[in-house]
Amino acid sequence: MQLGVLTFALESSGDPARLAEKAENLGFSSFWVPEHPIVPVHYSSHYADFPEGRMPEPYSHIADPFVALARASAATHTIQLGTGVCLIPERNPLLLAKQVATLDHVSGGRFILGIGAGWLKEETEIMGGDFAHRWAQTKDAIHAMKALWTQDEAEYQGTYYNFPPVRSFPKPVQKPHPPILLGGTSQHVFQRIAQWGDGWMPVEAPLEEMQRGRQQLRAAADKAGRDSASIQVFAFSGPQKNRDPETLRALEKAGVDHTVLFLALDEKTALAELEDLARRLRPYATD
Repeated sequence: MQLGVLTFALESSGDPARLAEKAENLGFSSFWVPEHPIVPVHYSSHYADFPEGRMPEPYSHIADPFVALARASAATHTIQLGTGVCLIPERNPLLLAKQVATLDHVSGGRFILGIGAGWLKEETEIMGGDFAHRWAQTKDAIHAMKALWTQDEAEYQGTYYNFPPVRSFPKPVQKPHPPILLGGTSQHVFQRIAQWGDGWMPVEAPLEEMQRGRQQLRAAADKAGRDSASIQVFAFSGPQKNRDPETLRALEKAGVDHTVLFLALDEKTALAELEDLARRLRPYATD
């Protein structure tokens, strides 16, 4: 199993280049940042994992993930760089396809596009997304971007996005495009992955749920005529979760390919944490 780390890329988190370089030097396989372009001051949406269903204050201070990862790419050579997650309905797919391809190009083919459709209705709608049909909009955007990444002259006619033949370069280094990982734990996520994704990346999912999810992925892949071994599972774990060798071994046995651990919100603590995690857990990971 591979090990990665996620930074929230706040002002207090410091330079993502320093964190990514340190993570690479210590042998971690991936470096991730999340996304929330804005957080409404007033909202009624509720998220069970947050105290009282409210988003903690740091979420409104998250940097743009593509700028942060571009900064990290310039200071590293081998570590993979991922969005955990990019909120697809809140972005224009023609611009996003260019950002993804450019980052994959300048990093030498190291980008992973982790995606989600969002849970904060007010944020999605302010940013122009159709919250009630956000996964249908996400699927439409992904198909549009796949055309832009793989065709010299791409055109697309969908439900949400339509454009005549256009040129969009550079193309991604990874062919046909960087891996697309889907977040979420709904009953539909496995069918979506089998049909148009490359992997699953739930956050804080219990071990039993990871095991069931891997089984459901195999069934969905078989039904779609895909090789289930080509679909990766990433376990994203918050502070103090999955930080012992026994749990890592259990996750690997459950079918997890890659565990991503959240770093502290301030740079000094995060750098020390990287040292500690590398010392205790890297001997149990594989490259």
